[in-house]
Amino acid sequence: MDYRYIGKSGLRVSPICMGTMSFGSWSDKAEAFRILDKSYERGINFFDTAEIYPVPPDEKTIGLTEEIFGEWIKTKPRDSLIIATKVTGAASGWMVPVVRHGLTALDRHHIETAVEGSLRRLNVDYIDLYQIHWPDPITPMLETMDALDRLVQAGKVRYLGTSNENAYGLTKSNTIADYEGMARFQSIQNNFSLLNRRFLDELANVCRRENVSLLPYSPIGGGVLSGKYNDGQVPENARFSFYLTAEDPRQRAMAERFVNTGTLTSTARYADIAKEAGMSPVTLATAWSMQFDFVASTIIGARSAEQLDDSLAAFDITLGDEVLKQCDAVHKDCLYPMG
Repeated sequence: MDYRYIGKSGLRVSPICMGTMSFGSWSDKAEAFRILDKSYERGINFFDTAEIYPVPPDEKTIGLTEEIFGEWIKTKPRDSLIIATKVTGAASGWMVPVVRHGLTALDRHHIETAVEGSLRRLNVDYIDLYQIHWPDPITPMLETMDALDRLVQAGKVRYLGTSNENAYGLTKSNTIADYEGMARFQSIQNNFSLLNRRFLDELANVCRRENVSLLPYSPIGGGVLSGKYNDGQVPENARFSFYLTAEDPRQRAMAERFVNTGTLTSTARYADIAKEAGMSPVTLATAWSMQFDFVASTIIGARSAEQLDDSLAAFDITLGDEVLKQCDAVHKDCLYPMG
């Protein structure tokens, strides 16, 4: 396995990370264990979860994913696993906090409360990578970085990361940390795929200059790049099928951002490229996200162990220049906003 370092940390991770957000909703415990076992046996040592999982967020199920994952952790040597989880952060976009009665913030109280809950549910003594799930535009960054640094000093957390952040937020947070002698963000977890290349604007430049690693999530565009939404299909038990009919307009807007005429047209063209190259569209999309120098590990997801096969096939794929050029040509013709 070609392990990669996250940022300037001591964390060496597999280039594919197993995401867990379906555990407890679309995947029951037995299926979750099958998914985890299969990924571990294939060489994945990096696993990502969050206090608010599973999705869609629901007061009745929050924390269930960490509990299921925590049971599985007992079946493996702890030192063989790199475990990442997240503190919810503030409300942002479509994400409505359902923890702590929605009054979440990235202050010392909420961060300490969140990490204690995660440690308990995961049944571990420490978390390898502790991440902010959504930025907090109100709480001063100094207070947030200080609270996170205290977790590192206490040995509850090894390293820090952020998520869904912009170039200013990442740069400002790490500047504060460097100036104050605190632990800094080693990673950023943002949406990044063939359908959403916004990260290539300023954030990629920040990552390269500041030695911060991207951990891209949704490499197959929330399932869109698999082609399952093409030709008018509305697959059962699919995330965007659920969001497209949700009462919450923010969830509908998020789904329509990924499932629209432009994205589906592009997806059909990517599928043709994949077929010509002798791989599935999922393998193409996953391999594409892994080939950037600032990417440490691409986060995949699955509802069943069988769904892993096409994603895991990317371990053995290096996309050639011609395939990359064809993908870039599709992107140049894109007619959909991903902001």
